Amino acid sequence: MNYTYIVECADGSLYCGWTNNLEKRIADHNAGKGAKYTKPRLPVVLVYSEAFATKEEAMSREWHIKQLSRSKKLDLIKNISK
Repeated sequence: MNYTYIVECADGSLYCGWTNNLEKRIADHNAGKGAKYTKPRLPVVLVYSEAFATKEEAMSREWHIKQLSRSKKLDLIKNISK
């Protein structure tokens, strides 16, 4: 499986990415091995994820989520947790 995910950083900002191993990726972020953006904003907490069969689908969804405003991302997070 491939995943698109959003984490909330310690400063309240959101980071969106994709991976084929969600647990390892979140652990990597929190170990300071993740994205350059998250390193100074640790720890991160997983707040949203979607699973896809292919890498291309996950990457496409990541791109679309990154185009959303912060408020739309928060709506997405809120609606998925219902």
